[in-house]
Amino acid sequence: MTDEKSLIDGCLNGYESYRYELYKRYAGKMFVVCKRYSGSREDAEDYLQDSFVRIFAKLDMYNFKGSLEGWIRRVCVHTCLNHLRSRKLYADISEDAPIADVGIPDAMSNMSETELLQMIQKLPHGYRTVFNLYAIDGYDHGEIAETLGITEGTSRSQLAKARAYLRNALEKQKKTNEQVYQA
Repeated sequence: MTDEKSLIDGCLNGYESYRYELYKRYAGKMFVVCKRYSGSREDAEDYLQDSFVRIFAKLDMYNFKGSLEGWIRRVCVHTCLNHLRSRKLYADISEDAPIADVGIPDAMSNMSETELLQMIQKLPHGYRTVFNLYAIDGYDHGEIAETLGITEGTSRSQLAKARAYLRNALEKQKKTNEQVYQA
Protein backbone atom coordinates (compact mmCIF):
# COMPACT_ATOMS: atom_id res chain seq x y z
CA MET A 1 0.00 0.00 0.00
CA THR A 2 1.40 3.36 -1.07
CA ASP A 3 1.70 6.25 1.40
CA GLU A 4 -0.41 9.36 0.68
CA LYS A 5 2.45 11.58 -0.47
CA SER A 6 3.70 8.99 -2.97
CA LEU A 7 0.14 8.28 -4.08
CA ILE A 8 -0.53 11.95 -4.77
CA ASP A 9 2.82 12.42 -6.52
CA GLY A 10 2.10 9.40 -8.72
CA CYS A 11 -1.33 10.78 -9.62
CA LEU A 12 0.08 14.23 -10.37
CA ASN A 13 2.73 12.63 -12.60
CA GLY A 14 -0.03 10.95 -14.62
CA TYR A 15 0.47 7.33 -13.54
CA GLU A 16 -2.82 5.51 -14.04
CA SER A 17 -1.93 2.83 -11.47
CA TYR A 18 -1.69 5.52 -8.78
CA ARG A 19 -4.97 7.09 -9.87
CA TYR A 20 -6.60 3.69 -9.75
CA GLU A 21 -5.21 3.09 -6.26
CA LEU A 22 -6.50 6.46 -5.04
CA TYR A 23 -9.90 5.73 -6.54
CA LYS A 24 -10.00 2.23 -5.08
CA ARG A 25 -8.98 3.53 -1.65
CA TYR A 26 -11.68 6.20 -1.39
CA ALA A 27 -14.48 5.42 -3.88
CA GLY A 28 -16.53 3.24 -1.51
CA LYS A 29 -16.67 5.84 1.24
CA MET A 30 -17.31 8.64 -1.22
CA PHE A 31 -20.11 6.70 -2.90
CA VAL A 32 -21.90 6.72 0.46
CA VAL A 33 -21.46 10.51 0.59
CA CYS A 34 -22.84 10.88 -2.93
CA LYS A 35 -25.74 8.53 -2.16
CA ARG A 36 -26.77 10.67 0.80
CA TYR A 37 -27.14 13.71 -1.45
CA SER A 38 -28.63 12.02 -4.50
CA GLY A 39 -32.08 10.70 -5.12
CA SER A 40 -30.98 7.43 -6.69
CA ARG A 41 -28.11 5.01 -7.08
CA GLU A 42 -27.65 6.11 -10.69
CA ASP A 43 -27.35 9.78 -9.67
CA ALA A 44 -24.91 8.82 -6.91
CA GLU A 45 -22.75 6.97 -9.45
CA ASP A 46 -22.75 10.06 -11.71
CA TYR A 47 -21.87 12.32 -8.75
CA LEU A 48 -19.05 9.98 -7.77
CA GLN A 49 -17.62 9.89 -11.28
CA ASP A 50 -17.76 13.68 -11.56
CA SER A 51 -16.21 13.97 -8.10
CA PHE A 52 -13.19 11.91 -9.07
CA VAL A 53 -12.77 13.87 -12.30
CA ARG A 54 -12.56 17.00 -10.11
CA ILE A 55 -10.35 15.31 -7.54
CA PHE A 56 -7.79 14.37 -10.19
CA ALA A 57 -8.04 17.80 -11.81
CA LYS A 58 -7.53 19.64 -8.51
CA LEU A 59 -5.24 17.25 -6.68
CA ASP A 60 -2.38 19.71 -7.00
CA MET A 61 -4.40 22.04 -4.72
CA TYR A 62 -4.27 19.58 -1.81
CA ASN A 63 -1.78 21.13 0.62
CA PHE A 64 -1.35 18.25 3.09
CA LYS A 65 -3.13 20.22 5.82
CA GLY A 66 -5.81 17.97 7.22
CA SER A 67 -6.53 14.50 5.96
CA LEU A 68 -6.61 13.58 2.29
CA GLU A 69 -9.87 11.75 2.92
CA GLY A 70 -11.40 14.93 4.37
CA TRP A 71 -10.28 16.94 1.35
CA ILE A 72 -11.69 14.31 -1.02
CA ARG A 73 -14.97 14.28 0.95
CA ARG A 74 -15.26 18.06 0.59
CA VAL A 75 -14.74 17.82 -3.17
CA CYS A 76 -17.49 15.15 -3.31
CA VAL A 77 -19.91 17.23 -1.23
CA HIS A 78 -19.35 20.29 -3.42
CA THR A 79 -19.77 18.21 -6.56
CA CYS A 80 -23.07 16.87 -5.24
CA LEU A 81 -24.22 20.38 -4.34
CA ASN A 82 -23.31 21.60 -7.82
CA HIS A 83 -25.43 18.84 -9.33
CA LEU A 84 -28.34 19.68 -7.04
CA ARG A 85 -27.95 23.39 -7.77
CA SER A 86 -27.90 22.82 -11.54
CA ARG A 87 -31.05 20.71 -11.29
CA LYS A 88 -32.58 23.16 -8.79
CA LEU A 89 -33.22 20.26 -6.43
CA TYR A 90 -32.86 22.28 -3.27
CA ALA A 91 -35.15 25.00 -4.53
CA ASP A 92 -37.73 23.55 -2.12
CA ILE A 93 -35.82 25.17 0.76
CA SER A 94 -38.19 27.78 2.02
CA GLU A 95 -37.82 30.87 4.20
CA ASP A 96 -40.25 29.58 6.84
CA ALA A 97 -39.94 30.77 10.40
CA PRO A 98 -37.73 28.43 12.42
CA ILE A 99 -39.53 25.72 14.38
CA ALA A 100 -38.41 24.16 17.64
CA ASP A 101 -35.39 21.90 17.32
CA VAL A 102 -36.91 18.50 18.09
CA GLY A 103 -33.67 16.51 18.04
CA ILE A 104 -33.20 13.03 16.68
CA PRO A 105 -34.44 10.07 18.71
CA ASP A 106 -31.88 7.80 20.33
CA ALA A 107 -33.33 4.98 18.21
CA MET A 108 -31.40 6.36 15.24
CA SER A 109 -28.10 5.64 16.97
CA ASN A 110 -29.06 1.95 17.03
CA MET A 111 -29.79 1.82 13.30
CA SER A 112 -27.41 0.30 10.78
CA GLU A 113 -25.71 2.60 8.30
CA THR A 114 -27.91 1.16 5.54
CA GLU A 115 -31.14 1.78 7.49
CA LEU A 116 -30.08 5.32 8.32
CA LEU A 117 -29.12 6.02 4.71
CA GLN A 118 -32.50 4.72 3.51
CA MET A 119 -34.30 6.97 5.96
CA ILE A 120 -32.23 10.01 4.93
CA GLN A 121 -32.95 9.21 1.26
CA LYS A 122 -36.67 9.67 1.97
CA LEU A 123 -36.21 13.27 3.15
CA PRO A 124 -37.33 15.97 0.69
CA HIS A 125 -34.32 17.37 -1.19
CA GLY A 126 -34.07 20.61 0.77
CA TYR A 127 -34.30 18.90 4.14
CA ARG A 128 -31.85 16.19 3.02
CA THR A 129 -29.30 18.69 1.76
CA VAL A 130 -29.24 20.75 4.96
CA PHE A 131 -29.35 17.63 7.17
CA ASN A 132 -26.39 16.08 5.34
CA LEU A 133 -24.35 19.27 5.45
CA TYR A 134 -25.02 19.91 9.15
CA ALA A 135 -25.50 16.59 10.89
CA ILE A 136 -23.17 14.40 8.85
CA ASP A 137 -20.61 16.58 7.06
CA GLY A 138 -20.13 19.01 9.96
CA TYR A 139 -20.92 22.33 8.31
CA ASP A 140 -22.28 25.08 10.55
CA HIS A 141 -25.39 27.07 9.65
CA GLY A 142 -23.30 30.01 8.39
CA GLU A 143 -21.42 27.76 5.96
CA ILE A 144 -24.65 26.11 4.84
CA ALA A 145 -26.31 29.47 4.28
CA GLU A 146 -23.37 30.71 2.21
CA THR A 147 -23.06 27.48 0.23
CA LEU A 148 -26.76 27.21 -0.60
CA GLY A 149 -27.55 30.92 -0.87
CA ILE A 150 -30.09 30.88 1.98
CA THR A 151 -30.25 32.54 5.39
CA GLU A 152 -28.94 30.93 8.56
CA GLY A 153 -32.51 30.94 9.90
CA THR A 154 -33.67 28.97 6.88
CA SER A 155 -30.86 26.48 7.42
CA ARG A 156 -31.90 26.05 11.06
CA SER A 157 -35.54 25.69 10.06
CA GLN A 158 -34.78 23.08 7.40
CA LEU A 159 -32.65 21.10 9.84
CA ALA A 160 -35.40 21.16 12.47
CA LYS A 161 -37.93 20.05 9.87
CA ALA A 162 -35.63 17.25 8.70
CA ARG A 163 -35.27 16.05 12.29
CA ALA A 164 -39.04 16.21 12.80
CA TYR A 165 -39.53 14.26 9.57
CA LEU A 166 -37.06 11.61 10.73
CA ARG A 167 -38.69 11.45 14.17
CA ASN A 168 -42.11 10.88 12.58
CA ALA A 169 -40.70 8.23 10.24
CA LEU A 170 -39.15 6.42 13.22
CA GLU A 171 -42.42 6.53 15.14
CA LYS A 172 -44.31 5.11 12.14
CA GLN A 173 -41.68 2.38 11.75
CA LYS A 174 -41.94 1.55 15.45
CA LYS A 175 -45.75 1.27 15.26
CA THR A 176 -45.51 -0.94 12.19
CA ASN A 177 -43.00 -3.19 13.95
CA GLU A 178 -45.23 -3.41 17.03
CA GLN A 179 -48.19 -4.45 14.87
CA VAL A 180 -46.12 -7.14 13.18
CA TYR A 181 -45.00 -8.54 16.54
CA GLN A 182 -48.57 -8.51 17.90
CA ALA A 183 -49.93 -10.42 14.90
